[in-house]
Amino acid sequence: MINSAAIRNLFAAPFLIWAVLFIFCPVVAIAWYGLTNAQGAMTLANISLMTHWEYLKALELSIVLALISTVICLIVAYPLCLILTEKKRGKGSLLFLLFILPMWMNSLLTTMAWQTILEKNGILNQFLRLLSLPDVSLINTPAAIVIGMIYNFLPYMVLPLYVALSKINGNVIAAARDLGASSWQTFTKVILPLSLPGAISGITMVFIPSLTTFFISGLLGGNKILLIGNIVEQEFTMAYDWHLGSGLSLVLMVFIVINMAVTAYFDRSEGQVKK
Repeated sequence: MINSAAIRNLFAAPFLIWAVLFIFCPVVAIAWYGLTNAQGAMTLANISLMTHWEYLKALELSIVLALISTVICLIVAYPLCLILTEKKRGKGSLLFLLFILPMWMNSLLTTMAWQTILEKNGILNQFLRLLSLPDVSLINTPAAIVIGMIYNFLPYMVLPLYVALSKINGNVIAAARDLGASSWQTFTKVILPLSLPGAISGITMVFIPSLTTFFISGLLGGNKILLIGNIVEQEFTMAYDWHLGSGLSLVLMVFIVINMAVTAYFDRSEGQVKK
C-alpha cells in the first residue's frame, strides 16, 4: 500500500521538474555566463562593469521609476480595493474583474495602445486640441514610462490587496468605529495591519517587473531613455555579449533577493503578531 509520503512526493514531482527546468537551470546558466569570459575563464569583470557611469545611471533611473510606479499603484489600489470590498458582492466582483482585465491581455499590445494615445499627434493631444488646450509632450519621457508601468502592473497590486481586504471581518471594523475610532484611525490601526501581507505581495509583484522591464521603456521611451532592463536586453539581442548581459542580470538578482528577504521579514513579523 502506498503511504502518504509517497503520494506527496508523486504530486510534487511535476513541480520539481518544472522548477529544475525553468528556475534552476536558467539561474545556473546566467551565473555561468556572468562569472566567465569568452574563453570560459572565471572573472568578475562582467559584474564590475556595473560601476561604470552609463550602467549606474540606468540602474538609478530604473530604481527611481520602479519606486514611483509602485508607490502610485499602492496609493491607487488601497482606496479602490476598499471601495470594491464595500460594494455588494455582485457589483464588487464585476468592478474587480474590470480592473484585472488588462492581466488577460497581451501587455505588448496594451503598451502599444498607450504609445498611440501619448504620441505627438495621438488621441490625447487631439482631444486637447478640441478643447483649445495646448498639446502635452509625454511620449519618449520618463512620465510616459511610468504611465505604462502603472497601467500594466496595477492589477498585480489590486489582486493581492483585494484578497487581503476581503478576508477582514466586517465586525472588526464596525467594532473599531463603535469604540469611537475615526475613519483614519480605523484604517491605520485595523485595516492597514490586517491587509499588510497583501500590500507587501503587491509591492513585490509591481516593483520587481518595473525594475527589470524593457519593452515598456522601449516603446514609450522610444529607446531614448535606457533603463537597466533595456541595456541587458541589448547585450543579449544586439551586442550578443551574453557574458556582460548575464553579469548585469546577476546584479539585478541582488535587488530581487533583497526584496524577497524584506517580504519574508514582514510576513514573519505579521505571523508573530497574530500569534
